[in-house]
Amino acid sequence: MDVGSHRERWLAHGVPAREIDRAEAYAARWGGLILPPSHQFEGGPKVLDTDIPEGSAEEGWWIPAGFPRCSVSFGFLISPDGEFGAYGEQWAPLHATVEGWIESQALARDAFRWANQVTRLTGDAVDDLDLTGFERVPEVVGIADDWWRGPDSLVAVHRGEAECYDDPRARAAYVSSGLGPRMPGYDPRDPAAYVSSGLGPRMPGS
Repeated sequence: MDVGSHRERWLAHGVPAREIDRAEAYAARWGGLILPPSHQFEGGPKVLDTDIPEGSAEEGWWIPAGFPRCSVSFGFLISPDGEFGAYGEQWAPLHATVEGWIESQALARDAFRWANQVTRLTGDAVDDLDLTGFERVPEVVGIADDWWRGPDSLVAVHRGEAECYDDPRARAAYVSSGLGPRMPGYDPRDPAAYVSSGLGPRMPGS
C-alpha cells in the first residue's frame, strides 16, 4: 500500500501523524511480501501489508499487518509496542517484533523441510513437553509463540491461537527431529548461528 497517498484522509479520520509514519515504515519494509502457509491461524497472513491504523489515544494505536488467506474471525496487527500478534476474541502477542514473526516462519519452513520426523502435540501435551537441554531461539523473540533448539531438533510451541480465543485446546507444538548437519546453517552450539533468509517474492508494485 502507498500509505503516503492516504495520509491526508487518515489524518482527517483522527489518526495521529506518528502512527501513519509507523504504518508507512512497516509498508516500506515488509509490504507485498508473500508468505508460505503457516501451521497456525488458518495459514497465517498470505501477504504482508497495512491499512488505516485502528485505536485511540487511550488504548493506543494498532497497525494492520497483513491479509489472511481466507475469511477468518481474527486479524493480524502490530501493537502500540511493536509486537506482532493476532486479535480474535482478545489480543494475543505472538512475537515481540515483526522480524521475529518473519524469522519464525522461515525457521518453520526449513525445519519441516529438513527434519527426519515432525511430531505434533496438542492441548495439555504441549505443557508436558520436556524442554530440558533446549534453549530458546533468540531470533524469533517469542511471546505466545516460541521456538526452542536442542541437540538435533527444533521445537515450535504455539500458544497464541489458544490465547486469542481463550481455548487451551488450541495449544500446539511441533517437534522437528533428526536435523543436525542436514539443515544448512543449523548449529545447536551457537544460538545465533542460524538466521533465516527471505521467505518469498514481493507483489508487483510493493
